[in-house]
Amino acid sequence: MLAITPHPRERRGSFAEPSFFRKRLASFRRFARTAPDWITAVFSTRRPLLVHIIPMRRCNLACTYCNEYDNFSKPVPLEVMKQRIDQLAKLGTVMVGVSGGEPLMHPNLDEIIRHVIKRGMLIGMLTNGYLLTEERILRLNRAGLEFLQISIDNVDPDDVSKKSLKVLRGKLVLLSRFAEFGVNINTVVGAGVDHPEDAIEIATVASGLGFSTSVGIVHDGDGNLQPLSEEEQRVYRAVKKIGKKGFGWLNKFEDNLAEGKVNKWRCRAGARYLYIDEDGLVHYCSQQRGYPAVPLESYTKEDIRREYLTEKSCAPHCTVACVQRISYIDGWRSPQTLGSRVPASGKLEAAE
Repeated sequence: MLAITPHPRERRGSFAEPSFFRKRLASFRRFARTAPDWITAVFSTRRPLLVHIIPMRRCNLACTYCNEYDNFSKPVPLEVMKQRIDQLAKLGTVMVGVSGGEPLMHPNLDEIIRHVIKRGMLIGMLTNGYLLTEERILRLNRAGLEFLQISIDNVDPDDVSKKSLKVLRGKLVLLSRFAEFGVNINTVVGAGVDHPEDAIEIATVASGLGFSTSVGIVHDGDGNLQPLSEEEQRVYRAVKKIGKKGFGWLNKFEDNLAEGKVNKWRCRAGARYLYIDEDGLVHYCSQQRGYPAVPLESYTKEDIRREYLTEKSCAPHCTVACVQRISYIDGWRSPQTLGSRVPASGKLEAAE
């Protein structure tokens, strides 16, 4: 009788599973390839450390608190994306995060990932996870994706968000089995979240599958921060204690926001962190579209230096964790001597 041998990927938890070794080898290669760049970039303040770039503003979901999507935009052409990536490499960018909208909807996402790696930069992705399948995860492995984050907002989908554990649990299991890249599961408390206690279950499940976890304070649909209730603060503190945290230890900003306190810090958006929209314009971040709104192809080291030294009046109530963490590296030096270009309301006007 012919013996049927299980596929190696079915040997879950076994040292014989190929992905066990590939994940660790990939992690070592990431460190070896990029450690010199990170070290150099820490001391060279005219290099962006992290850039979020949008290849696809269209999204397959419509979460009510989100202002970063539409339901009609076409994907940015591959050649245009490659040109933008080339410009980021010229600026000395260390890491590129592909975001959206929903980047998995872009028909040439694998080629975009490969081009980032070809230009010597780290590559990560933010996704809602809905379009992940075993085959798609294996393609991302082959393309060379190095980091992925999914935000899950609730246990059961509701009118605010469809990014639920009920829908995405199977996707998380697939990632735990097949992904050779790092995975972080982010959950949220704050505006529009009806069941904040869901965050504890989400973080527990994610940690049990071996992923790092993080928790964010969500803004409303206008990008504004709403103070956390006493129950939301309790949940926030509980989630912070669950699982491994990746770079979460760098962010003390949200602790203050959770308690209704403001933060005093030097936001380096426009310099150490860039947000490149689907039209190729550079903005401070997803919540402050409108300035400097300079085309990426004409963005220079002088622009980076100016924004590095420019104070942002929106910083005390900022909820954009990635900007906070990147700016943390430079918090001890270079006082910002240029006045804020952000209106007192904290919201930027559209560029003329």
